[in-house]
Amino acid sequence: MKVSILYQTRYAYEQPVSFSPHLFRLFPRPASHLRIHACAFSTNPDAVVQHRRDLFDNPIASCFYPANGSLLQAQLALELEIEPVNAFDFLLAPHALELPLRYTPEELRVLAPCMDDAHLPPLPFWNRPLKARPTTEALVELNSAIHQHLEYERREEGDPLTPQQTLARGRGACRDFAVLLASELRALGLAARLASGYLCEFEATQKRAESALHAWTEVYLPGAGWLGMDPTNGTLCSHHHITTAVGLTPRDVAPILGNYFSPHPVRSEMSSQLALHEIH
Repeated sequence: MKVSILYQTRYAYEQPVSFSPHLFRLFPRPASHLRIHACAFSTNPDAVVQHRRDLFDNPIASCFYPANGSLLQAQLALELEIEPVNAFDFLLAPHALELPLRYTPEELRVLAPCMDDAHLPPLPFWNRPLKARPTTEALVELNSAIHQHLEYERREEGDPLTPQQTLARGRGACRDFAVLLASELRALGLAARLASGYLCEFEATQKRAESALHAWTEVYLPGAGWLGMDPTNGTLCSHHHITTAVGLTPRDVAPILGNYFSPHPVRSEMSSQLALHEIH
């Protein structure tokens, strides 16, 4: 599958402001099934752009804007070739075959930050295993339960809701579902992190991520490694999910991170566009 991606964003201010350095997490993370044939990133002409990797090894563009301005804009054009991936093509290590799962001391030393979370009350629509259950079966059921029992809503701005808020409302955006699932996985004693990126929905009848970036969750299963779970769609992640960032918190996976400064309030307007096309 060959895919073209064009992402554009624009921040307009009613009068000139100064900008902090901005981080853009829009670039695909390396993967064995993905090849980047073209990648062109641009932002304000006077910007100093450095391509780096952040704390979680996400590829980023770190941009410094030396002058005040009333417009900050950025564009990324990608052409990718993606090989098919079977989401269930993995073998779990013997100690990961059933829940509850106990990581080895070596695994815990690395995974501990991904397991630190406040205790989440049991979900009202899914029962945590009280006795040994096959790991894959239980996690697929959990992922599907969130998809089936919570209503999806499109909400392009604002921070993710807390798991308690999402459950109380009975609905949420993809980032709300991702945070909820990560919290539930950690409550089960599993290492979980958040992920964001692009979702190819060329053949889907219900396109929930159309024209927008997407968010999901990853869980660490010994033998399988970091396994993507998409509770918004009730599926495990496959080649249709193009990961651009992983991290512990929503801020760690935010596609754009930065601020503007002014001695007094300034009205502003933000717009963004995302176009994904399959190249035949």
